[in-house]
Amino acid sequence: MGSDPIADLLTRIRNASAAKHLYLDVWQSRMLEAIVKILKDNGFIAHYLVKEENKRKTMRIFLKYTANREAVIHGIKRVSKPSLRKYITTQQIPTVLGGMGISIISTSKGVVDNKTAREQNIGGELLCQAW
Repeated sequence: MGSDPIADLLTRIRNASAAKHLYLDVWQSRMLEAIVKILKDNGFIAHYLVKEENKRKTMRIFLKYTANREAVIHGIKRVSKPSLRKYITTQQIPTVLGGMGISIISTSKGVVDNKTAREQNIGGELLCQAW
């Protein structure tokens, strides 16, 4: 893993879904688990498990596919990077593909999707987008 664990998570999900893998394993952190939980709640992944091996937690993420084995995640992109952070207000929260995708935002009230951030009227760091 490099210096950006969120970009590493998104790349692993992108590569595993392109290769039609059933699941993938990544290191667990609270931020990564919050992102994966939002992806699960919005129907982009099937489910995930957190397990501990040798005092190190990992997450097993089960990918979701359609009936004809197409990945549900068509694209996933990191927006705010360690070298260039992207902060937004409530009015600047983007809609992804006309509401078909989601934006994941790190706010003062935790990591939320764009719909929840609009409802709570809070902005923050725009982490990534999925469609």
